Amino acid sequence: RAELFPPREEFAKFPLQLGAWSCPNHEFMDAATLANLGASDYLICEYRRAAPAGFVGVYVGYHETQIREEGGGSGENSIHPPKHCLPGSGWDIIGHQVVELDVPGLPQRPAMVNRMVIAKGDARQLVYYWYQTQGRVIADDWRKIVYLSWDRMLRQRTDGALVRFTVPVFHKDEGAAERQIHELASEIVPRLAAYVPN
Repeated sequence: RAELFPPREEFAKFPLQLGAWSCPNHEFMDAATLANLGASDYLICEYRRAAPAGFVGVYVGYHETQIREEGGGSGENSIHPPKHCLPGSGWDIIGHQVVELDVPGLPQRPAMVNRMVIAKGDARQLVYYWYQTQGRVIADDWRKIVYLSWDRMLRQRTDGALVRFTVPVFHKDEGAAERQIHELASEIVPRLAAYVPN
């Protein structure tokens, strides 16, 4: 059956000023990177806060469909898991766990999300990410695949998004990085429903 594509806002309209946090401008991917990711719309922004100083990298990649028609057959256009992509970018994953996140606007609260610490040389970053699809927050790759098949059969939809927050870790202070993620997520997550439809 034909896929359904729910109405949504474009990320070009996503606010650059969120409380004490501001992003100077939306960032854009080159055509080759975008084609590889398969996202139909995305937000890339580095939100900064003056006092206390902080900055958080935000990526939300929305896939209108995760099925790609190629040469008359069907091909995958699924969301790429960060734990597969980051090592290809030179980052080592030195810590990974699934943790609770409880911020306003999540489809379910608290939600289980991925928490990773990544390293490149002496640099460390804290990463929180999850899949947000049709009113769900999903941490596990296998659950994402199961729900994708389920929703395709029963709802005629395969749309969904990857939501990722990334913060540098200075002086091994993961707690400070974590607080920044929670603070900015409390501003961003309540606004996502307009861009990532339930």
